[in-house]
Formats: sequence, structure tokens, C-alpha cells
Amino acid sequence: MKVSKSAKFRPAKAHAKLSTGEVIRMLRELKEWTQLELAGRSGMSVSNLSLLEHDKVEIGKRRAEQLAKAFDVHPAIIMFPEYEAKEIGKNGMSDPRNGYGIRRALLTCV
Repeated sequence: MKVSKSAKFRPAKAHAKLSTGEVIRMLRELKEWTQLELAGRSGMSVSNLSLLEHDKVEIGKRRAEQLAKAFDVHPAIIMFPEYEAKEIGKNGMSDPRNGYGIRRALLTCV
């Protein structure tokens, strides 16, 4: 199939929305960590991590920072999974050139 170089394309829209709990679980599974291992790395209890992964409690800034440090990602990745790099950068949370966003975090966390 031949595509004209002058053709303009729009970025694809996300088809699935992730919750904060789903992001935490995905990051943990990509690292191949158990909840017990993540608890040790983040300083949180296993029961608290379970509640977060099942979206039973709000994450809050402190918990997001603890988990972000354990996963080596920006806290905004965990707190605001629906945002991508350009939106995070607009809010002064990061430099969008660093590629922060859930897709990048999931690709680079392993």
C-alpha cells in the first residue's frame, strides 16, 4: 500500500481507560514483583497495596510518591494515568521531552 508523504494523520485515540489501581498492578507485574516485594520497596503494607490495586482507596500524593520511587517513574504516571506527556508537561509536573506518560512508563519500567 502506497501512502502519500503529504497525507496528514491524526494520532490514535486511546481505546481503554486505566484506573490508578490497574496502573499500579501493571507496573508491578511488569517488574515481576509480588505485592510483598513492592511493599518492601515502597514502605507500604501489602494490605494497603491490595486496596490500591483494587481501587478501594484513594492513592494520595504521599502514596503515589512512594510507589513512583519504587517503580522509578514520575508520580504523575500513577496519579493521573489518563494523561500523556504533553498534558503532564503543561501542568508543570515534568518536561514532556522526557517522555513521561503511562505508555512510556510501561515500556521502560522493565
